[in-house]
Amino acid sequence: MYPALTDEALMDRLKANDALALETLFNRYYKSLCQLCAVYTKDYAVAEEIIANLFIKLWDNRDTAILNVKSYLFVAAKNLSLNYVQKKKDPVHSIEDLNLEQLTLKDRDNPFKILSGRESYNKILAMIDTLPTSQRQVLLMSRIDNLDKHEIAKVLGISVRTVETTLYQSIKKLRELLKGEHNFTSGS
Repeated sequence: MYPALTDEALMDRLKANDALALETLFNRYYKSLCQLCAVYTKDYAVAEEIIANLFIKLWDNRDTAILNVKSYLFVAAKNLSLNYVQKKKDPVHSIEDLNLEQLTLKDRDNPFKILSGRESYNKILAMIDTLPTSQRQVLLMSRIDNLDKHEIAKVLGISVRTVETTLYQSIKKLRELLKGEHNFTSGS
């Protein structure tokens, strides 16, 4: 193993077919990646399988240029977890499987409200994209992925206090952006 080598140096050794470089990367990131996956999959055994497959894929594609190995691994782990969760949802096999109440439109579900809700949602997502990376990441993990501040801190490797501060700043900035958007649209 090469505990003293940087990720970039390990990737160079990996490209030279050095299995010890893969083992070093595996030992360096396996636990954190499994924890991240388990947050999404709610199943640690599944998370371990996803991460094992990710490292197999890394070995199989070792000739591919990866600029930041850590970022690559964490983004890939999140995406693979989300794909697993999406595939895990039970498909509807027949019309009898559907709940009739789900099919009937309620008064609140009229097309105008659905479209305006979708537009508002897209505007808010566009505004979130303008936030600094750390604020955007914490806000999305908190509000979209429904992670609590302790889980966010664990996944990002930062303190709970930093998560709280960053979340507060991102919500404050988003409110300012929304207020500016409201003033802009109501003035036209």
